[in-house]
Amino acid sequence: MTHRPAQASDASVLPQPLPDHIRAFLDDLRYATISTIDADGRPHQAVVWYTVEVDEIVINSAIGRRWPTNLVRDPRLSVAVIDAADQYRWVGLTGTVRTITDWATTQADIAGMARRYHAHEPDEAERIIRERFERQDRITFRFSPGTIHDELDG
Repeated sequence: MTHRPAQASDASVLPQPLPDHIRAFLDDLRYATISTIDADGRPHQAVVWYTVEVDEIVINSAIGRRWPTNLVRDPRLSVAVIDAADQYRWVGLTGTVRTITDWATTQADIAGMARRYHAHEPDEAERIIRERFERQDRITFRFSPGTIHDELDG
């Protein structure tokens, strides 16, 4: 199923709210595969942690990696999230990102993700926050999907 908002033109897809069933799927602990565009126009993919805040998907990285460099240059992003228990269930989203470089915000975002993805081992989450993430210059991207595709109906 595709969810696409009314739009001014094919070149301009407006952000849309996440439907409840999409939000419920994304709120479960999963990994996202993101696709960015390299400077030469080729696609580049990476697997990332994410969180959902209101109607935005939040991703975060150490500065200097390839995919965040791509997003700073070109904010277009494609995201795919699958259900590891049933790979035929998935959500795909396309849209653009807003870049956040404020140190306190980027650190709070990655700390929240570490606690989410290491909820079963909170001491480990706090260790990697302290020993790895707090020592890094980080960047956050807030992704507003313009188009949402899903195969969740079975």
